[in-house]
Amino acid sequence: MRIVFDRDKCQGHGRCYALAGDLFDADDEGYAVVLVTGDLTDAQTAAAQLAADNCPEYAISLEA
Repeated sequence: MRIVFDRDKCQGHGRCYALAGDLFDADDEGYAVVLVTGDLTDAQTAAAQLAADNCPEYAISLEA
């Protein structure tokens, strides 16, 4: 699985980096930045799914 992030949808709520700080961080303006590219481990996939499920703007998704 891989993280797909749509920067245009992100509003900077910060839930992704609060829930999955190993996978996401914030830029200087408070918008999300994906820290991990490529295939995720099982643990990372679970954390990324949690972040995606809690993104109010649906800016995060996972793809195989």
